Amino acid sequence: MTLLSLALAAALGAAPEPPKAPDCSYDRDAMLAMEPDAFDQDLEGGWRPLAERDCQREAADLLAAYAALPKAAGNTTIIWHEGQLRAKLGQTAEAIALMQRTYKPKDKDPGYWNAYVDGTIAFLQHDRAALEKARAALVAIPTPEEFAGALKDGRYHFTTAGGQKVDVAWPPNLDVLDGFLRCFDRDYHNAYGNQACRKPEGG
Repeated sequence: MTLLSLALAAALGAAPEPPKAPDCSYDRDAMLAMEPDAFDQDLEGGWRPLAERDCQREAADLLAAYAALPKAAGNTTIIWHEGQLRAKLGQTAEAIALMQRTYKPKDKDPGYWNAYVDGTIAFLQHDRAALEKARAALVAIPTPEEFAGALKDGRYHFTTAGGQKVDVAWPPNLDVLDGFLRCFDRDYHNAYGNQACRKPEGG
């Protein structure tokens, strides 16, 4: 047997190296010292980069710790994002409990948020009828006059103050609920994160 053959045989017989665990370390004090908008919305800071390193459990715990701070009182977006991470982790009961805390009073709901929450919880509870009802409520929301001129094929196109061009579904999160319906038999992590669920080929 040649040296090359021996090397190939050894390579084929070698056990694959286990994947390296992600680095989930972070400066907790620095994170908790951030202002709410920066902590939650900065794509390069706050909790998001931690979650993107496959450290979703650590990111969820960080969100929970931040939400308990006085400066985060009333910030339901932070609570929602923890709920999403809990859902992705398969912590369904915890996710639902968190999401239920984000409902807005009827006089403060822009019309689409509570329907989105209803639909997401219905998906987590495997209640297709409730999910379809939430989607219908979302579709029935009147389009604000100031949005009408920027709508095309069910998409809302606008440019942010920073010059970023944005193209999102209207009503907001309709594509998410549609994805839940298309991929109803999948878990939250796959149904929410898989673009094929939200916008199938040719759609």
